[in-house]
Amino acid sequence: MNLSVNTVVGSNILIKIDNMFCVPYDGSAFYFIEGREVEKMKDKRIKYEIRQQILDAVNKVKLTNPMVGSITNSVTINLVANTQLAVGGSAAMVYLADEAETLANASGAFYINVGTLLPIYEQTLPHLVKVLYETRKPWVLDPVAIGIGSLRGRLLKEFKAYKPTVIRGNASEIIALAGLWQLDGGQADSRVRGVDSRDDVSAAKTAAISLASHTGGAVVVSGKVDLITDGKLVANSHGGSHFMERITGAGCSLGGVIGVYLANASPFIAALTASNIYNLAGRRAEKRVEGPASFQTSFIDELYKASPEDIANNPFEIEEVK
Repeated sequence: MNLSVNTVVGSNILIKIDNMFCVPYDGSAFYFIEGREVEKMKDKRIKYEIRQQILDAVNKVKLTNPMVGSITNSVTINLVANTQLAVGGSAAMVYLADEAETLANASGAFYINVGTLLPIYEQTLPHLVKVLYETRKPWVLDPVAIGIGSLRGRLLKEFKAYKPTVIRGNASEIIALAGLWQLDGGQADSRVRGVDSRDDVSAAKTAAISLASHTGGAVVVSGKVDLITDGKLVANSHGGSHFMERITGAGCSLGGVIGVYLANASPFIAALTASNIYNLAGRRAEKRVEGPASFQTSFIDELYKASPEDIANNPFEIEEVK
């Protein structure tokens, strides 16, 4: 008989006997489980711990009202600010380099969105990311419209050295950024159509894992099912609404809300918490409305009303990166 202590799941010590696992029961007897059941037990334990961390992140935000500075695109700036406020954060938007540095030092986290670049950003953004990196302030990058224009490409290429804490984008943007940074899963030629994706979320999985491994943070790939990874775990968060494709700024504002939770949580938990609340609020809002205009209003209401328990229990799956 081949017997060895193999692993621990929760409070259970699993003992391997002839390629089967057994769990000590009542101090005297054993019951046997197969290897795949061990994986299910591990997944259940991991999800339980993640839900507890989501609860903690949401409660801390509601308690502390963290300020998050943002440089975001002019098309969506209002929605970004309103969603940050709705989940319990405090919003502040700037353009100038000196103002950005002041706000970076005062904020719990920062959000950078390169969607509509202004000439001043050629000065502001390189200075800002250097300050964020040197002060170890967590920050979110949204590489909107990567591949359009030389300035955007130069800035995003420079950001590689300053390692964004969380990166959020659609599948084509994530693949293109990994390509620009010469990481696995990336493509040199961007397939982004304006701000829209031409790739499925699953196609960006390798690129997302590569980006997260490089930065040591987390990556969110937005789509019908959101993918969130820290390079070690991959989560898939479910929900949302088809109306999200009919309003401008759903993805941009998600980046801003990630920043709110990032002020109080790890990169992976902040990214998953924000994805969960968005998917929850989108699903609930869709049931109450008839079109995109009323959806946007209802969506902000649902963000505000969502309880920590509902956010933590929004459906998601977890897998370990092989």
